[in-house]
Amino acid sequence: MTSLYHRYALHIADALAALVAAGDLPPGLDTSAVTVEPPRDPTHGDLSTNAAMVLAKPAGMKPRDIAMALAQKLARLPEVETAEVAGPGFLNLRLRAGEWQDELRAILTAKTEYGRSTMGAGRPVNVEYVSANPTGPMHMGHCRGAVVGDALASLMAFAGFAVTREYYINDAGGQVDTLARSAHLRYREALGATIEIPEGLYPGDYLVPVGQALAAEFGDTYVAAPETEWLVLFRTRTVALMMELIRADLALLGIRQDVFFAESSLGDAVQAALDDLAAKELIYEGVLEAPKGEGHDDWEPRPQTLFRASDFGDDSDRALKKSDGSWTYFAGDVAYHYNKLRRGFVDLVDLFGADHGGYVKRMQAAVKALSGGSVNLDVKIVQMVRLFRSGEPVKMSKRSGSFVTLADVVREVGKDVVRFIMLTKKSDSQLDFDFAKVVEQSRDNPVFYVQYAHARIRSVERRAATAGMVLPEPDLTLLDAEELGLVRFAAQWPRIVEAAAATREPHRIAFYLGDLAAAFHSLWNRGNDDASRRLVIEDNAALTAARLALARGVGHVIASGLAVMGVEPAEELH
Repeated sequence: MTSLYHRYALHIADALAALVAAGDLPPGLDTSAVTVEPPRDPTHGDLSTNAAMVLAKPAGMKPRDIAMALAQKLARLPEVETAEVAGPGFLNLRLRAGEWQDELRAILTAKTEYGRSTMGAGRPVNVEYVSANPTGPMHMGHCRGAVVGDALASLMAFAGFAVTREYYINDAGGQVDTLARSAHLRYREALGATIEIPEGLYPGDYLVPVGQALAAEFGDTYVAAPETEWLVLFRTRTVALMMELIRADLALLGIRQDVFFAESSLGDAVQAALDDLAAKELIYEGVLEAPKGEGHDDWEPRPQTLFRASDFGDDSDRALKKSDGSWTYFAGDVAYHYNKLRRGFVDLVDLFGADHGGYVKRMQAAVKALSGGSVNLDVKIVQMVRLFRSGEPVKMSKRSGSFVTLADVVREVGKDVVRFIMLTKKSDSQLDFDFAKVVEQSRDNPVFYVQYAHARIRSVERRAATAGMVLPEPDLTLLDAEELGLVRFAAQWPRIVEAAAATREPHRIAFYLGDLAAAFHSLWNRGNDDASRRLVIEDNAALTAARLALARGVGHVIASGLAVMGVEPAEELH
């Protein structure tokens, strides 16, 4: 269905076309920047448009003159009560009550599908997130990127994109060799040897069951064997076992990705990607300038195979080969994104950790070069999460293998709490997670406040049923102005979906749900002082039916937003 905001965008487009046809506006105006949104101050009306402001300069007219002409056109619509010009040329519309009653009916009909958009038009989008090295279990450093990426994928799917959720397995390079050597120690331990884990290997106890699994499979075959005989085998087996652990951790968060792409499977793709760049004359042999700043004593001015990244917005050109002739890490990533392009994706979204901020421009340059500028790589930086217990920092040490695992946190506070809190700030802002505060039942806890709104709605429906009330079909004309104001808020959900999907910012959903919940609680609380304003009035079935319909509509929108976030709506709270 077409959302209310879309409908009025079409009304404004028709009115502008009529003004052009009448000679009141010049033809050929670009209207792409014209918006329809709720005014910042609700007392100004229901909808506001910037049409006159953005068209004034190209039309060579005063904004207020355009706004006045546009207001005359829109005031003739039967759904519009008033069309008023404010300030230098903003146009505010106030709609008749019937429009909001119809919108509530639309919400009640669509239920949690209300807000689903066709904006994406089925465009294939690849969202790559988590992609943690398979060298240990998921910890809270990975959790935020996992949740943000998964919620973004759900949001874009809800907005009409064809989304593929992807995990890139970094199973090539030095870190997985180190993992294999660490697993070999645990393998020997499982067979009775006393071991000491040297500096540089992974000390975590999570490798104990891996060693036991290797011992069960191979017996003592590789206890005294030279590394050349077992390194590749142990690397393959250990990565597979670690990925089983990672998948299980992700499942605790409700995350199931569509594709797990292994770096080791790239094979000849690196050469194919570089051949593509070479054919475009974007690779050359050259010498990079010395890095700026100090601390680069190991830098040598030697000839290298370089990609012309600076031609595509990067700060410098980038090396594709190491001094030993092997590919750089960057070359592997170029090949991986080349593979994505060959799979037909026209939009790419990568979530990077905070320590990869300097890597963004070179990857965007590579995608521009490989796609001829037709594909954009959008990189979202995900900042760290600081853990607290009742205000005290939780200390962790990766060196000792002591850290708070994702599984530990989910088991303590629950999947829904973890997911919601991870989306309460923009991903590139640092986030604090306090184990005590996230389960606190107060309005300061956004998880509780939103879930409480949904639980209240479900409880009031149960209360009406328990009272044995026989309710008629809702007569929405019985809703007062304040109650219709809540419909106005709920009706923003479709535009929130599209705005959040366009900017790839799923945290906007959490913000909106918090505001909607607050508006519902405010409406609920008016019944504390005046029993006639409660949602259930046992001796007034007609009014109760109308107010329950309103509550049910708000509940559908809350449940829809929580579903995008990957959170189950609460039926009741204890």
